[in-house]
Amino acid sequence: MREEDVLAANEAFYQAFNRKDPAAMDAVWARSAPVACIHPGWNVLVWGEPVMQSWLGSLSNPAQPRIVTGGATVFFLGDAAVVTCRELVAGTPLAATNIFVLEDGAWKLSHHHSGPVTFMGE
Repeated sequence: MREEDVLAANEAFYQAFNRKDPAAMDAVWARSAPVACIHPGWNVLVWGEPVMQSWLGSLSNPAQPRIVTGGATVFFLGDAAVVTCRELVAGTPLAATNIFVLEDGAWKLSHHHSGPVTFMGE
């Protein structure tokens, strides 16, 4: 398991979002593992269809701002990888956690959670 591979998968997720590319967004998500997503201010979405519908709504929104990311850190938990990073959306700072699982030798997103940052300390 290489940290670089997980970071590349994480970057592919944000690139799919910023390019508003539904096929690329669909490709980053896990197929055999359960998936979940918590968008800022949203309730928990679980399983593939609700999660993908939420992303398709965001990707088709012409007013949806880009996400700028930074500070990605990876740590491994068995066969899973957890990425924590910062997001900046239209000037609003968010913190994100992305959990990846190995499927057929590739890191696939199983969980995304992003929420507002109200305390900027370390």
